[in-house]
Amino acid sequence: MRGVTARNRVVVSPMCQYHSDDGGPTDWQFMHLGRLATGGSGIIFGEETAVERRGRKTYLCAGIYKGEHVPAFRRINDFIREQGAVPAIQLGHSGRKASCHAATKDWAPLTQADAADGLAPWQGIAPSAIGGEPREYLPKAMDRDDIKGVLDAYRECCQRSLDAGYDIVEVHGAHGYLIHQFLSPVSNHRNDAYGGDREGRMRFALEVAEVVRDAWPKDKPVFYRVSSVDGKGGIWNLDDTVALAHELKARDIDLVDCSSGGISGDSDMPLVPRVPGYQVPFAERVKREVDIMTIAVGCITGAQQAEDILQKGQADLVAIAREFLWHADWTAHAAQDLGVEDPFGQMPHEYAYRLRQREAAKTMPINQGGKETQDAMKALLN
Repeated sequence: MRGVTARNRVVVSPMCQYHSDDGGPTDWQFMHLGRLATGGSGIIFGEETAVERRGRKTYLCAGIYKGEHVPAFRRINDFIREQGAVPAIQLGHSGRKASCHAATKDWAPLTQADAADGLAPWQGIAPSAIGGEPREYLPKAMDRDDIKGVLDAYRECCQRSLDAGYDIVEVHGAHGYLIHQFLSPVSNHRNDAYGGDREGRMRFALEVAEVVRDAWPKDKPVFYRVSSVDGKGGIWNLDDTVALAHELKARDIDLVDCSSGGISGDSDMPLVPRVPGYQVPFAERVKREVDIMTIAVGCITGAQQAEDILQKGQADLVAIAREFLWHADWTAHAAQDLGVEDPFGQMPHEYAYRLRQREAAKTMPINQGGKETQDAMKALLN
């Protein structure tokens, strides 16, 4: 992809960890991402990373809105690169989803009672003053200054991300966060240039794409994650996503990362069934109709399942999240399952050397070494 080469097409998908300190990573992120980097995957994303302090969901969310964040992220990325993987960052803004507790508390809204613990609720921003989830405050409808401020934040965070050693940047335009809030008629009730018809509702998303592509080096790729369809009862659909992808391609975006959900309404749009590979058809259609690279993500757990997606041309990359929490070295096991001659070759040499010895020992005949070996074992057992 441009000047960046990944050793395989396996992507560790962004997974929020809720262990950040005013946006900056801690030892938890170093452990978490270091563990994943040793497993042989091609591209390692950290987690959704806010471009503004108010753009976090929680006080524990990641951000790269301060210069002080850069050295801590670079330490992690240097280690990822040492393991042979490509470090990638996903930049986002929560919009109206701001001001809640972390996942372990089911994203419960912050209230005034939390202020005593240093967790005072704050007001999010959104295209319209419409609340999606329960929050202490309705979001502020963004004016032109707010829009410009967020666009400037994306530009500044691209530079910080580059300084921190990332090779890929992804714009998070999915899952009911700020960009998705502009796209969906459920959450965007504006009557200015940023609302109304699909062209108006896409304006902010495309302006973010333009800013990021302009700020990011020409020899490094830009990804864009979309919710291919809204959630249950939503309005934004796959036809809309195909139209958006055409416009993203025209703005030199390299790849569309096809997810779904995040905004719900009262239409007859059904919930996307959570079955194995449930979002692969979204990636396949966007790839086919727009002629742009795509990522397939969602309930991809098996090596042959992932390989079939690629061999059938349904997507260019496969992204895996929760399965990596269970098997951090999933990719090395996939290599073994798919018959790669040396499945340990993409692991750190400290691991690979010993694992190769282990494999050799497993194939050694029990009576190898003849009578002398057998006599030695008898002596030891006696």
